Amino acid sequence: MSDRPIVILTALDLEYQAIRRKLLDPELHRHQQGTRFEVGRLNGDRCRLALAHVGTGNQSAAVLAERAIAEFAPAALLFVGVAGALQSHIALGDVVVATRVYAYHGGTSEDDGLKSRPRGWETSHAADQIARHIGRIGAWTRDLPDSGHVPQVHFGAIAAGEVVLNSKVSGHARWIQQNYNDAFAVEMEGAGVAQAGHLNGALPVVVIRGISDRADGTKEVTDRERWQQRAVANAATFAAALAEEIAAEDRDGGWLPKAAARGTRMPEQGTTYNIARDNAQVGVQAGVVHGGVRFGPDPGQPVDLEQALAAFRARLERTRADGHLDEDTYAAAEAELTVADEALRSKAPERKSRLTLALKKLRGLISDVGELAAELAAVIALAQALS
Repeated sequence: MSDRPIVILTALDLEYQAIRRKLLDPELHRHQQGTRFEVGRLNGDRCRLALAHVGTGNQSAAVLAERAIAEFAPAALLFVGVAGALQSHIALGDVVVATRVYAYHGGTSEDDGLKSRPRGWETSHAADQIARHIGRIGAWTRDLPDSGHVPQVHFGAIAAGEVVLNSKVSGHARWIQQNYNDAFAVEMEGAGVAQAGHLNGALPVVVIRGISDRADGTKEVTDRERWQQRAVANAATFAAALAEEIAAEDRDGGWLPKAAARGTRMPEQGTTYNIARDNAQVGVQAGVVHGGVRFGPDPGQPVDLEQALAAFRARLERTRADGHLDEDTYAAAEAELTVADEALRSKAPERKSRLTLALKKLRGLISDVGELAAELAAVIALAQALS
């Protein structure tokens, strides 16, 4: 598997459950601010996913997308759910993959009416190419139940606002028709996650929507006929195929550079190592630094991660004895340390990802104890440097 997971976010519980049913051995991953992710593998260990429920609306989607990106440094972020169709050639149950996401509520109100101020985000070219290939060959549909209808995959713009659109003649409907008439579907979260991806060094973000209604006043009927469940099952299956393909390219080195998920790649002009040993502490003051700067162990020296874990365990015990860590937190932290020790000793291919995940869970438990958190950050850096 790739070192980096794929993050999948959903807005509704039925969307979350559709993805979760595809996960093997999902494990709870709690962010230090309380957000709960489930991390698991797709069938066959081809891909590791981090899944979260963000609720409805672009604002909550943006905030939790940013949180997921910071927590997992993923290879890509997918948003999966249902949407209303805006074009007559798109059938119920079909899948729409966004090539562009519009935030359609932007505008300015003047004496002669409301003027649109369009804002949009293009989907990553690399992700779009993979998605089109999957849609073109159609193999993803083999994992769908035989319902007599093979859903089509459409690639086009999606309009994301802050209301559920269920009319062809309302003010919102006319606004979209007038200003965003190339949109294939309408929904409520895509603009938020697209903005989060844009702010994180152009992290690839793909919005995948199953069509559950026509946004024309018949939503109650289509919901009663369970089109939401059918549409999201189709979207989830396509998303799983896309995640697997991205993970395969990431593992083989054909995906985007690892730096692309975090920011601009700087020119490589040599690396300066600022090294502290024993109890020494090193600080850096600089106006302009050219080239790479590495904080951490001397690359020419062996790194004993097992020893670092043992030292951290001893520090954890002292912190509890001093009364700065309660018993429940200590017990939970010890459990994650045990998982980390077992992962480190394991020879399995996924040992690095298991080790890093355990340490990140541990970080969430002890984040309010400054000295522990600082020491653990160094241990996590060592774990991420494992080959």
